Amino acid sequence: MHLEIITPDRKVFEGEVSSARFPGADGSFEVLNNHAPLISALQAGDVILNGGGAGTFHISGGIVEVLRNKVVVLAESASA
Repeated sequence: MHLEIITPDRKVFEGEVSSARFPGADGSFEVLNNHAPLISALQAGDVILNGGGAGTFHISGGIVEVLRNKVVVLAESASA
């Protein structure tokens, strides 16, 4: 699935991943390929990416949208 992490001033990451774990406002959750559509608030914590774009990004909070194998994270701030 295609994932983007965007802050107000720059695009931090864009690429293909096999899964992503997010620090949800009500607890962490994982998104896999063909996940149901979803919009969720995120709290401060680590976004953990697996697969081709493996890595960890620390965010200070934000929102994630999942739709048709495209995941967009709008974060207040993010760092690798």
